[in-house]
Parts: sequence; C-alpha cells; structure tokens
Amino acid sequence: MKNDQNENDLNKNEQKVRNYTYILRCSDNTLYTGWTNHLEERIKTHNAGHGAKYTRSRLPVELVYSETFETKQEAMRREAQIKRMTRKEKEKLCGMNFL
Repeated sequence: MKNDQNENDLNKNEQKVRNYTYILRCSDNTLYTGWTNHLEERIKTHNAGHGAKYTRSRLPVELVYSETFETKQEAMRREAQIKRMTRKEKEKLCGMNFL
C-alpha cells in the first residue's frame, strides 16, 4: 500500500505544470521574449505562424534560451525583466553572440 501511495505522489509531481520564460531568435536575427506553460508546443505555434504578431513575419524562430519556474507569476515577472534588458545583456544571458 505504501508503494502505491509513493507512485501516486510521483505521478502527481510529474504532472505538475511548469512555466517557462524563453527567448527566440527570429530569422531576421532579432530576439523575442515570452512565457508559456508548454514550451515545445509554443515554439511549434510560433513557427506555424500562429504565435505572437511580432514573430509571424520573422519565421522561422529558434529557441536560444529558457528558464523554468513553478508559477505563472514568476515566469511573467522574469519575462518583464528580460524585456527591459539591452540586446547585449540578452546575448550574454543566452551565452551567445548573434552577428
């Protein structure tokens, strides 16, 4: 019985929703920052032309950075912080230099 309970707790933890703040590099070499709770799906949505208006005319996009958070509020707060950064600061955060 104890093992069944531990397995149920593990399954609940695996199903826990994660929230992500992410940075995309667009085809024109600009950077787009957003947040989501389904990172892979969101990138596919962007590349299908159904994401943010900004990225629709700059396809394809490529994920260059992401962070994971437990709450939507944390992810949104981090998105706002990153959006206030300069391009150089964003490049440093991503660990890349886009020419």
